[in-house]
Amino acid sequence: MLLLITGITGYISARCPIMSWKTFVGLLVSLFLTISGSTILNMWYDRDIDAKMDRTKNRPLPSGTIDSNEVFKIGLIISTIGVVIALSMSPLYGLIIFAGLFIDVVIYTMWLKRKTAWSIVWGGISGGMPILAGRALGIGEIDFIGVLFSVSILLWIPTHILTFSIKYFEDYNLAGIPTFPSTYGKQKTRVIIAISSFGAAVSIATVAFGLGLSWGYLRLFSVLTFGIIGLAGVSIYKPSEIINFGLFKYASFYMLGAMILVVLGTL
Repeated sequence: MLLLITGITGYISARCPIMSWKTFVGLLVSLFLTISGSTILNMWYDRDIDAKMDRTKNRPLPSGTIDSNEVFKIGLIISTIGVVIALSMSPLYGLIIFAGLFIDVVIYTMWLKRKTAWSIVWGGISGGMPILAGRALGIGEIDFIGVLFSVSILLWIPTHILTFSIKYFEDYNLAGIPTFPSTYGKQKTRVIIAISSFGAAVSIATVAFGLGLSWGYLRLFSVLTFGIIGLAGVSIYKPSEIINFGLFKYASFYMLGAMILVVLGTL
């Protein structure tokens, strides 16, 4: 859902002069289908490692309550429909959507996720595609703001993912998935989370300033930013499960709040 919201934000941020309800519905449908399809394909491919983790072993696929071949077909069909709709709206928009799908499913999940903790970088690049696509659909090209939007998501992803991998450290070890906590230790991971959070906040603030948002919205941005950087800092000096999971939850709130402020500030 959050990725869908970032795509909508990217589009609205363009202040597109030819914005119409048909284009907006096409954006919603194509993004929803592609994101849903890639999620289904990821779950289909990861069903063996999901079966090893307490958190995911009771899902329908790893528990064997639904047929994996049927799931694969549904994921492929939904993804294809989403990409085709996107290409019919704009070749550039469709290409970015396809790139996000390919990077997420093939490069991140199938190729790198089981080999290196750094796979999350590719997961982050994929996560930045919806907002870049939405922006490109609105203005007809890839601009600096769109790239910076995408970079902000890339830098935000570690805060979201690494806090989660700290919480479920044992689960990922059982499944044999390399993560930053298992590769570099939890404390170094917390430092990386703090640096990444700061980078994401700077990127989003730069976008907000570049879009010409008023000082009122920028002040609200600073409040959100203080929260995520503050929690990341506390997690380094006073690490605890509560602070870590609080940062995980706040990261989603932060991104949602930032997207809402961009939308309200550019309408």
